[in-house]
Amino acid sequence: MFKTLSRRHFLAGSTAAAGALGLGSRAAFAADPLKVGFVYVGPIGDFGWTHGHDVGRKAVEKEFGDKVETTYVESVPEADSERVIRQLAAAGNKLIFTTSFGYMNPTIKVAKQFPDVKFEHATGFKTAPNVSAYNARFYEGRAVIGTIAGHLTETGKFGYIASFPIPEVVMGTNAFILAARKVRPDAEISVVWVNSWFDPGKEADAAKVLIDQGCDVITQHTDSAAPIQTAGARGVWCFGQASDMSSFAPEHHATAILDVWAPYYIARTAAVLDGTWQTTNVWQGMKEGMVEMSPYNERLPAEVVEAAETVRKGILDGSHHAFTGPINDQTGKERVPAGVTMTDEALLTMDWYVEGVTA
Repeated sequence: MFKTLSRRHFLAGSTAAAGALGLGSRAAFAADPLKVGFVYVGPIGDFGWTHGHDVGRKAVEKEFGDKVETTYVESVPEADSERVIRQLAAAGNKLIFTTSFGYMNPTIKVAKQFPDVKFEHATGFKTAPNVSAYNARFYEGRAVIGTIAGHLTETGKFGYIASFPIPEVVMGTNAFILAARKVRPDAEISVVWVNSWFDPGKEADAAKVLIDQGCDVITQHTDSAAPIQTAGARGVWCFGQASDMSSFAPEHHATAILDVWAPYYIARTAAVLDGTWQTTNVWQGMKEGMVEMSPYNERLPAEVVEAAETVRKGILDGSHHAFTGPINDQTGKERVPAGVTMTDEALLTMDWYVEGVTA
């Protein structure tokens, strides 16, 4: 059984007050808040992916006050998400955010059954008349941390703790090593798949294995802080995922890729409230503020921070793209010619690794 928690910000006794003033049930109904539901793949205390989304949910509450009531269901397995999404729709939520790739098909299915409900699905690609999709260009942050890793490594070996082999994760792995090899051309990255978004035990074990294999920089595309704790305890540089995880390894957390969902959640909630909501499919990054970097560790050499900032600022002004050729795949075959930048369509369907990836 999954625990559903709510945050209600409306005046207690508003219905009774309306009746006392002779306004009747219509006035009371008009004061009812918009119910907004969130479905999370992990716990809000993961300090990573789900934590980032819950920060956005709280921002919605703060922005709209009495006008909105939010509910979330945490730790929902993707295989069980259809039931949970349907329950939220049946409970009167008129806007529902489903925040994991594996929720895509269940969201589409439930949306057909509730045409008056607006659905927003994170990281997927399918839409419908009442379903929008939204995603962040996480690979931009990977280019920044890959640059840092290239400067920090002594062994030239990086460890990558990965969730599932979907394009988003493959893309992130490739962006990291492409950036690192611009600094350290012989660098290699080893990938360990844990087949879960949130499994602290498996993530910690994967970090230990990678460090034992000689990896002196650890990064991840999983949601718990376990890899950060493990790397920090072993004196290995590491990078946080989705949220600032520096508190778990203050000496060795170099920086983190931050997912900033609040502006999007506020904008889409406002669109439902004012009747302007329309189906959209957006993929936003640093330029739009959906991806940011957490503060750099004070122990990083000035030249390393400067190199990272050069990449970050290049992404912002459009002069740098992580996937501009020449790019070869694992076999050495050229996939992207020199000077050519991969299209969004090619990135969103990426199912091959670049040189330097061991997976």
